[in-house]
Amino acid sequence: MPSTTELLASIKASPQGVTLAELITQHSNIARRTAQRQIAKFIDEGLVIAHGEGRARRYFGVNAPLKAGMQTNNRDAFPAFIPVSADSQDILSYINLPLEARKPVGYQLDFLNSYQPNKTWYLSESLRRQLHKMGKTTDSQEPAGTYSRAILNRLLIDLSWASSHLEGNTYSRLETRELIEHGRSAQGKAAIETQMILNHKSAIELLVENIDTAECNHYTLMNIHSALSENLLPNPADEGRIRQHAVDISKSVYRPLSVPAQIESTLKLVLNKASQIGDAFEQSFFMMVHLPYLQPFADINKRTSRLAANLPLFRANLCPLTFLDVPEQAYSRATLCVYEMARVELLRDLYVWAYERSTQEYLAIKQDLAEPDPLRLAWRDFIKQTIHLVVTSPEHDPYAVIRQTVKAKIPESEQKDLQALVIEELRRLHEGVLARYGLRPSEFSTWKADHQSNKG
Repeated sequence: MPSTTELLASIKASPQGVTLAELITQHSNIARRTAQRQIAKFIDEGLVIAHGEGRARRYFGVNAPLKAGMQTNNRDAFPAFIPVSADSQDILSYINLPLEARKPVGYQLDFLNSYQPNKTWYLSESLRRQLHKMGKTTDSQEPAGTYSRAILNRLLIDLSWASSHLEGNTYSRLETRELIEHGRSAQGKAAIETQMILNHKSAIELLVENIDTAECNHYTLMNIHSALSENLLPNPADEGRIRQHAVDISKSVYRPLSVPAQIESTLKLVLNKASQIGDAFEQSFFMMVHLPYLQPFADINKRTSRLAANLPLFRANLCPLTFLDVPEQAYSRATLCVYEMARVELLRDLYVWAYERSTQEYLAIKQDLAEPDPLRLAWRDFIKQTIHLVVTSPEHDPYAVIRQTVKAKIPESEQKDLQALVIEELRRLHEGVLARYGLRPSEFSTWKADHQSNKG
């Protein structure tokens, strides 16, 4: 039927997607109900995917049409609204084949060995230049981590939510904010979802607060994984250590290395190469490719790679990669291409698209952020240590502890202002910021109860 062929052609010709109303306007000869039925058929056949709800629902043509009889589940299809290169189109056509039509494959050490830091480039020079231009901030000449500290509160919410969402977490962005800022878990959510969000928060704080010493090395990576996996693994001994057993990858024919000694030696090679890469974006993307590919941990490998990919960006005072609006199926298909084909093109296209989304968000909100208080920035370690001392010494008067500590360690010219600053921090203390001061909820509860009873 010519009219329906034209309908599909119109959808595929709209890279930004098209609504039902727009389609009917373009094809007035097609009745609304007929158009709806035909679009539903296109979706079932894997030719079209839908994004959004109600009147805002938009339809996109699938990038790589599938061979007859070999349609993948539409829910797993790579979203057509994310632009991809011709190379990515080719590899998608293979990944879209059903499992039984794809060749089982193991870890390809040559894929890693062939990469020569600062000679091999996954991101071309022009692409790196584009990314640097997109991610540049006004803090680019400041000490490492200045920008990530300035946007920390927003970063904790966005990266924790978006990274958890890629793992199927059902917390909304607003619920994530309530949990992180006020310590209030969402009703009706599984404990594992709440734990996942809180673990992301702890891991991000760990990176930002230790940015001066954090590097692409074994120590940093193990501690990122430990923070992300706390209370989430069947065997707590697997937190922050090399995998001791074989693992399978869901919906994939890829089989990672299974011998612990091989995993450990290969991870050492990955980190050695990563540490030599001079460009922040190339280093970031290299970590996103090779950490999940190796699967060095019993679980939580992709989460670890997403945070590790941000470390070079934090250090260079570039906008973070928060993964906001990244569809799970896009991330899943892109990593499958690495697993099964040792090809990075699709993940590269997704990385660039996702980073542009992140920078648009963060360069906009940075304009609304107050400039960091120079006094708070200069004495941030002292402030945190003092708050920790106050809370872990509930038997002492808080204000007396603050006065004595300030007098002993701060120059006289700054004592008055810094004392006021510490008191302000203490008054704003709540469960959502305890990790910043190295405090446990039980310590805060004890101090709060004792302090309130003394006031009464």
